[in-house]
Amino acid sequence: MADVFISYARADKARVAPLVSAIEARGWSVWWDPEITPGQEFDDQIDAEIDAAKAVLVVWTPTSVASRWVRGEAREAAERGILVPVRFEQARLPMDVRAIHTTDLDDWGGNAESASMQECLKALATMIARAQAQAAQEAPPAAPAPEKPRPKFSVCVLPFTNMSGDAEQEYFSDGMTEDITTDLSKVSALAVTASNIAFSYKDKHIDIPRVVRELKVTHVLEGSVRKAGGRIRINAQLIDGATYNHVWAERYDRDASDIFAIQDEISQAIVKALKLSLLPAEKKAIEHRGTDNVEAHDLYLMARQLHVTTSEGDTRSAHTIIRICTSATEIDPAYARAWALMAMAYRSLREYGKDVEDGMAAAEKALALDPDLVEAHAVKAYILTNAGDTDGAAAEVATALKLDPESYEANRAAGRLNYRLHKFRDAIRYYEKASSLMEADVNSSLLTLSSYKALGDKTNTHRAAEALLKRADAALAKDSSNAGIMAYSAYALMALGEGERAKARMRRAMMIDPDNTTMRYNFACMLCTDLQDKDAALKMLEPVFAKITDAFLPYAKADPDLTLLHDDPRYQAMVAAAEARLAATESAAPPAPEVA
Repeated sequence: MADVFISYARADKARVAPLVSAIEARGWSVWWDPEITPGQEFDDQIDAEIDAAKAVLVVWTPTSVASRWVRGEAREAAERGILVPVRFEQARLPMDVRAIHTTDLDDWGGNAESASMQECLKALATMIARAQAQAAQEAPPAAPAPEKPRPKFSVCVLPFTNMSGDAEQEYFSDGMTEDITTDLSKVSALAVTASNIAFSYKDKHIDIPRVVRELKVTHVLEGSVRKAGGRIRINAQLIDGATYNHVWAERYDRDASDIFAIQDEISQAIVKALKLSLLPAEKKAIEHRGTDNVEAHDLYLMARQLHVTTSEGDTRSAHTIIRICTSATEIDPAYARAWALMAMAYRSLREYGKDVEDGMAAAEKALALDPDLVEAHAVKAYILTNAGDTDGAAAEVATALKLDPESYEANRAAGRLNYRLHKFRDAIRYYEKASSLMEADVNSSLLTLSSYKALGDKTNTHRAAEALLKRADAALAKDSSNAGIMAYSAYALMALGEGERAKARMRRAMMIDPDNTTMRYNFACMLCTDLQDKDAALKMLEPVFAKITDAFLPYAKADPDLTLLHDDPRYQAMVAAAEARLAATESAAPPAPEVA
């Protein structure tokens, strides 16, 4: 079976032959059967070859677009996510594959080194590498792995209550809860409830029997934190889920500089109270926090709280996170987590139109310090996806998910990559996982809805729209002037068929923030998908493409929500102008500064 299956019209054989030679020169095998006769395209051999191919190259010409065989093979390849389309003579593409980026080869002239052919070969390389990686993952192990013993006990670490009398200290109590959860999860003999589930009980009346019943845990850890000046007071108690009695309880009244020691003592006290064995490697893992500097750690917790509680596109918060993380890394230059969080904020700013670096330098710095840091691999994957390096992004996503399948950042990066590749079913799986892991993440809910719409799944589109509206309305209850979130809610309303309510929110959002390009972009998507209004969508997009960044442009070009515009000369002119502007900016820009 061949690496690449080529689908083409018989009349185009002479045009296809040089493509075959260029592909085979890369060392890939090709199936194209120049001797095939009409009527035999869908015989068993062809079916087998398509099923086995790692990539399907479809050659669109004015002749092939009229072939139902070529169109059928293209649809099958698109559904499997392995379609690499090329075009000659500006052939008008079939409607169902127009959203997939197509390389024009009119100017390649048989030169494998031409820019257009190199683009085609790079796309094939990405598909082949992904197929090989997937095959390696699915290969049966040489020997069955020994079954891990099931943990005897399970615990939920409820959010510690902030008793400081200062709401701004909430980051500290939440951060401590996260740290203790992370520490206990490193004990192999103990099952620990995921923090996102535990935090669903935050700011609610805690009924321990209900928590035990709902989460099916044997124990619950609860506590409180009071931080004032240079002192902290921590109360913690471990409760037996069967008797509701205290198994262990302690109060700590120490200097704030003792926070690491207190967290270690709590984790070890729980292990001792449950009569568990703490392996040397587990004890070492618990004591590893990324920094020994209390001030740097406190700054990181402050920045992380902003990251998890503010919505995507909140540029003010992103700038604040960068400032805080910069201070943390100045105190401790080896603090990998702070570098990774800084990279996330830079990535967000760059994607939402701000003239800043893309975050790659900070991500690479984090990985140099800690090669197993999930967040650093995830943000690097996100940056590579935005830059068009989907092969490199796939490798980073695979590493991040292998390190921690439950990571919010890893699942979100995987969702972004698959959405970019139009592998919408996979995108949905990862975006829904990310949404479940981060309550403040409205963006993943939006893209889940967009993916279902791209698949034409009306039932799940409605369900996803309801979920998005609920999450957006919750965010608006906290910040009614957040125009970006208002745009998300309008998108959900439009998908639910409530056009008038959606338009009202659109008008209100535009009055609040008429220069918000993210909001304009989302409105343009609605105008395309729900109202089929080309003129209004193009008018909405003009200011967006005038400022669009190199990180967001590839995403916009591949967005299925804008498929309606792809053949419109006005849209094509906007894209071309943006590409020219970005190319000119890149050629004139000085080298990016290195991160020390």
